[in-house]
Amino acid sequence: MRSGRIAVSFAVLAMLLASPVSQPALADPDPAKVKRLTKQAAQLEKLYRGQIQSLEEIKVQIKSANTQTARLEKMLADARGDVTAMAQTSYITGPMDPSRLLGAGDPYKVLGRAASLSYLTEERADQVKRLKELIKEAKASRTAASEKVDKLEAEIKKMQGKRRDVQQLLTKFGFQPPTSGGGLTARMIAVRNAVTSNFPVKSVGCFRAGDPGEHGKGRACDFMMTLGGQMASGDSAHWGDQIAQYLIDNGQQLGVMYIIWKQRYYDIRSGGGWDPMSDRGGVTANHWDHVHVSVF
Repeated sequence: MRSGRIAVSFAVLAMLLASPVSQPALADPDPAKVKRLTKQAAQLEKLYRGQIQSLEEIKVQIKSANTQTARLEKMLADARGDVTAMAQTSYITGPMDPSRLLGAGDPYKVLGRAASLSYLTEERADQVKRLKELIKEAKASRTAASEKVDKLEAEIKKMQGKRRDVQQLLTKFGFQPPTSGGGLTARMIAVRNAVTSNFPVKSVGCFRAGDPGEHGKGRACDFMMTLGGQMASGDSAHWGDQIAQYLIDNGQQLGVMYIIWKQRYYDIRSGGGWDPMSDRGGVTANHWDHVHVSVF
């Protein structure tokens, strides 16, 4: 009976070694398409005089999907190496002859060697199973990346379709260069003063030299509801909500372009309404401690 079990272990081991682990048929999102869409998005944001949050959000999603794919493929390569190493180990090479590999002598030693072979068989099976799972996950991740590229293309077309409406807004508010005082435009100064006159804030951060976004153009301010990167709660969250709603309600008069608060954005150019943001990696980056506003 014992020799029968050993023979079965060898048979399973031989089957695992003989079964090929297929290479996944993975296809990257078309690099030329990604480059073209990125250029189109940049041109559209320049035309619409600032970052378009829906486009920025999808670009973050694409980057996250590509990072996830790279991580999975690294794990996949490591798993393949482990399986290959096991296949080449001296315990599982040569003819599968139990009498030669297990040998004779002390029956307890024979049982010990049989148990080792059984363990190797199970470990090999686990490795192959994990390898197949990783292949499936990597395929899904690449599919997700491709879908997000298609989503970016659709959003660009949508925003291009709003060109007439956006141009009307740009014409209405005109173009303002920064004033000499603090590097802010007159419109941004007016919005900052309106908020700080009506609501309690911990501090305000506006112009940032070298910033590629609206902060560097004097057209954005951050109204801090907490200090030290702490998540707003209680009164601070309440007043942050009030500031965001005030900017929405009065945006058409004040010249508000978009608002970011609590990991959401409200972009007037894309039709308004709150839309969720992907995780940027922290309380401040996700705008849980401050209300951001950009103006035309």
